[in-house]
Amino acid sequence: MLCLGIETSCDETALALVRDGAVIADVMSSQADVHALFGGVVPELASREHYRLIGALCDEVLRRAGVTAADIDVVAVARGPGLLGSLLVGMGFAKGLALATGARLVGVNHLHAHLLAAGIAEELPYPTLGLLVSGGHTHIYRLESPRHMRLLGRTLDDAAGEAFDKVAKQLGLAYPGGRTIDELGRKGRVNPTMFPRPYVDNDNLDFSFSGLKTAAGLVVQANPALSQAARAVAASADLSAPSADSACADGAAPDSALCGLYDMCASFNHAVADTLRIKLERALLRENGPLPGTPPPAKKKGKKGRAAARDGQQLAMHEIFDPADGCSPSSEHGRALDCPPEANRVPVRALVAAGGVAANSYVREALTDLARRAGLPLLLPTPALCTDNGVMVAHAGWRLASLGLGHDLALEAIPRGRTIPDDFTMFRAV
Repeated sequence: MLCLGIETSCDETALALVRDGAVIADVMSSQADVHALFGGVVPELASREHYRLIGALCDEVLRRAGVTAADIDVVAVARGPGLLGSLLVGMGFAKGLALATGARLVGVNHLHAHLLAAGIAEELPYPTLGLLVSGGHTHIYRLESPRHMRLLGRTLDDAAGEAFDKVAKQLGLAYPGGRTIDELGRKGRVNPTMFPRPYVDNDNLDFSFSGLKTAAGLVVQANPALSQAARAVAASADLSAPSADSACADGAAPDSALCGLYDMCASFNHAVADTLRIKLERALLRENGPLPGTPPPAKKKGKKGRAAARDGQQLAMHEIFDPADGCSPSSEHGRALDCPPEANRVPVRALVAAGGVAANSYVREALTDLARRAGLPLLLPTPALCTDNGVMVAHAGWRLASLGLGHDLALEAIPRGRTIPDDFTMFRAV
């Protein structure tokens, strides 16, 4: 089966070809330079760039694979969530290609594709506990199959990746800033008390990084020298990895402002990674019980069940729950709020992390340590496949088409904030 994957959900135009699970070609054009002047993605510019590039990129990926459009069996396209204008460009192109060639059309949940990308190099063992951490989302899922993923916790306001980009902007670093903060942090020392661990003093699995973003902004405002040092670093473009005896890392700081910048970035990276680790460990406790060698947590007094899970947060209107049990979600974007463990639930067999922030070295180290303590394998996409790419969409489309799933031409693009429906049509397995 030859599957073409099309990704246009934000500011990367990416296409890839997968044959029976093996990646045979992929191309991508990033719009980072287009949006850098504005410090973030401008939706109108993004959709225009997708429209300008997608045809030529399709020709190029076919050329690299040595195939023609007539050879394609499945056209998989990211249907959302994302920027609506950008999604519509990819959706329109995919529908036209499917109609012209007779290939099956498969709409792919962009978030699920990120998680499934961890299974490109090796098979995912189901069930799996997954962490999706990107610019727009910080979610925890229980993966039952390539199609069925249960959302356990979600972003309530700012996602981790957005916090990285906003802090980088406050410092005067170029967009996107997450990778830069990671690299600068490797030259500094972690101060574990510089930043809070946001929204962890509760019993739920949700995330809120707005407070951490604000805390970092206050540090920048109180120390103008940090921004000056950041601008100097950006101008020199010297972001190479430090040696083990870095002047700042060993305490012999010749430039206090520069070393202060490194230390702030190290501490911010550590705070984000530690927050993700705390929540994922909590999810693992619910799914599998206490980690080996650790005592069970003490019971807390106070609010229980749904009230504790909300912890003062109002549910969005699109978060709907099945009234049959009052707990299990009725849609892909429903949440399981403090659900009691099921007696017959199968423990998760692995941990998965995906999304752009999963490429962060601090995050990878924290999750590697958690997986080691839990005695579970940690599956991570390569750093190149953590960010948006066509390979993950092609891989997810191939998985779904292999199950006999697909869509007709009435397939809709779904912007951020709306539920991605499980509206597949059953076809003959390709």
